[in-house]
Amino acid sequence: MSSETNGYMSGFGSEFATEALPGALPVGRNSPQRAPYGLYAEQLTGSAFTMPRHLNRRSWLYRIRPSAVQTTPYERADVAGRWLSRFDELPAPPNQLRWDPLPMPDAKTPTDFLDGMVTMAGNAGCGIHHYAANRSMDKRFFYNADGELLIVPQLGRLTLATEMGVIDLEPHEFAVVPRGVRFQVRLPDGSARGYVCENPGVPFKLPDLGVIGSNGLANPRDFLTPVAAYEDRDGEVEIVAKFQGHFWRYTQGHSPLDVVAWHGNSAPYKYDLRRYNAIGSITYDHPDPSIFLVLQAPSALAGQDTIDFVVFAPRVLAMQDTFRPPWFHRNFASEYMGLIHGVYDAKAEGFVPGGSSLHNCMTGHGPDLGTFRKASSADTGKPDYIRDTMAFMFETPAVLQPTRHALETQQPDYYKVWNGLDKQFDPKRR
Repeated sequence: MSSETNGYMSGFGSEFATEALPGALPVGRNSPQRAPYGLYAEQLTGSAFTMPRHLNRRSWLYRIRPSAVQTTPYERADVAGRWLSRFDELPAPPNQLRWDPLPMPDAKTPTDFLDGMVTMAGNAGCGIHHYAANRSMDKRFFYNADGELLIVPQLGRLTLATEMGVIDLEPHEFAVVPRGVRFQVRLPDGSARGYVCENPGVPFKLPDLGVIGSNGLANPRDFLTPVAAYEDRDGEVEIVAKFQGHFWRYTQGHSPLDVVAWHGNSAPYKYDLRRYNAIGSITYDHPDPSIFLVLQAPSALAGQDTIDFVVFAPRVLAMQDTFRPPWFHRNFASEYMGLIHGVYDAKAEGFVPGGSSLHNCMTGHGPDLGTFRKASSADTGKPDYIRDTMAFMFETPAVLQPTRHALETQQPDYYKVWNGLDKQFDPKRR
């Protein structure tokens, strides 16, 4: 990067202003007749023009060349062959589903972030993918016109070099790249694996806290947005676009990361899940998982989101006379779960870091046999300290339809983890 410093600004949904060269941001106007340093003014709009002010997403970019400059027209691209946008390959079974971690690419097959993407499940309002990569994107850049991307690393660090600055990302953190923002994924550790949630709907927002008050859950000040950092680099590069569920490419003679200054509120950001302030019961009963909500993508129906992003972070369980792990349940919502680190407290075995599970609408699930027995006899007069773990869940009101790949690679005996939960009923014993 050609800017002197890389860093972050804090705040969620804030109106930011940042420049890599002094005076690169025009004063008092967005599109002056002549921008400073001979830059071009370009607006990136992430919402309808007429959205209310507090929902309007847009940023002004002051760049070396406009994004319209290209040397070839778009053509269909033979990339990301396992990244899907349609979820009608096979009927979705109501079975409980679970998967091992995605295998890492062979060293003889260099695979970057795009080529290492595999779609697991999705619906009209949500796409869920895994990635496994062993090569940085070099002269290739990407943008998604179909929605924003929530990226959750599980193994290995990522450097997200974006038009609006650089985000360094490690496991236990996540980042969101808005719709249309061009970026490149580099691998400081040589390989990486993780999860991606594609949101084609209303952008993610922090949930309102309601009766919780003004503090708790994810605090806005802990969200970080990059400062401006630009590349003034010539040479042919490939731009890959995801548009209407298909992949397209064109070439241009310079790096697209040439934004010298920008201001606005549509920008990439990251958050460290280790800073999440979990809220829970301190008397009795186990609250619904919505109490652990990090971000939500609202729908037109009040109280029902297209996507909820929930985290099961380290916390203390102090509820007395209570079955402390999640109870047996069937939900209206469909739940796709991943494990970043450690052990999830409601599963005794089989659910490992990098793995995932899917429990669709009204499919029964809950603690396995080992977890049930342990929790049923635990001393609830003492608190449980849930440490050394980080799990999360993508929740959606529509059925998540697994892809053919997902159905062919599932753990075949997952349903058996509930075997042994035999009848204990005795009408003569209270």
